[in-house]
Amino acid sequence: MADDTADGHKMPLLDHLVELRSRLLKSVIALLLAFLACFFFAEEIYAFLTEPLAVILRERREDPRMIFTALTEVFFTYVKVAFFAAAFITCPVFLTQLWLFVAPGLYKKEQKALAPFLVATPVLFFIGGALVYYVIFPLAAEFLIGFSEVPSGEGQLGVELEAKVSEYLSLIMSLIFAFGLCFQLPVIMTLLARVGLATSAGMAAKRKYAVVAVFVAAAVLTPPDPVSQISLAIPIILLYEISIYMAKLVERKRARDEAAEEDVDDDDSESGNDVTPSDS
Repeated sequence: MADDTADGHKMPLLDHLVELRSRLLKSVIALLLAFLACFFFAEEIYAFLTEPLAVILRERREDPRMIFTALTEVFFTYVKVAFFAAAFITCPVFLTQLWLFVAPGLYKKEQKALAPFLVATPVLFFIGGALVYYVIFPLAAEFLIGFSEVPSGEGQLGVELEAKVSEYLSLIMSLIFAFGLCFQLPVIMTLLARVGLATSAGMAAKRKYAVVAVFVAAAVLTPPDPVSQISLAIPIILLYEISIYMAKLVERKRARDEAAEEDVDDDDSESGNDVTPSDS
C-alpha cells in the first residue's frame, strides 16, 4: 500500500535533529530581527500600550504622566516592550516552522485536520489581546482609579495615582498574555477531542467544576477587582461552551468516517463472496 504521508521516505533520527535545529534557528533569527526592529520603534509601541491609561488620566488631570524610580527602568522597559512585540509578531513564524517540521510525518488527512488549528491559534491570541486592550483594561483601570483616588480636603491628604512605567507595562503585558492563552481553550479541547482524550459529554458533565476553575483562574490572572475578573471569566465560560460544540462536531465527523469505512469494508467483502471459481 502506498504511503499516505507527505514525504514517502523515512528520515534517520540524526536528520530529524538537524532539521529541528534548522527550524529553531530560523525562528530565533526571525525573533531577533523583529526585536531589533521593534526596539527601534520602542517608544511608539510604549505609547500604544499606555494609551488606555492615558485616556483615563487625561479626563482627570491636565498633565498626565508616569514615573520611574530607577535609572535603568525606562531602558529595560523598552527592552521588554520590544521583546513582547517581537514575540507577538513572530508567533506565526514559530508556528509555520513547527508545521514544516511536523507535517512530513503526518498522513494527509492528519495534515488537513491540524492545519486549521495552527491558523486559529494566533487569531484567537490576537482576539484575547485585543479584548484586554480595548475593553477589559479600560474598565478595570477606570474602576480601580475611581475607587482609590481621594481628593484633598480640609484636614485630609489627597491620594493620587502616580503609575510606575515598569509596573504598568508588566501589568498590561501580563494581562494580554494571560487572555491570549485563555483564548486557546477551544483549540486545546478540540485537539483533545480529536485524539480521544476528551468528549463533549464529559466536558458538559464537568461544566460546574469548569466554571469554578475559571473564576479561580480569573482571580489569579487579573487585578484584584470584580470588573476585570468577571470580564475574563465570562469569555472563558463562553469559550468552554464553544469547545463542547466543537467536540460534538469532531465526534460526529469521526462517526461518519467510521461508518463510511465500514460500508467500504462490507462492499469489499460482498464483492469477494460473489466471485466464483472458473471451470477448469
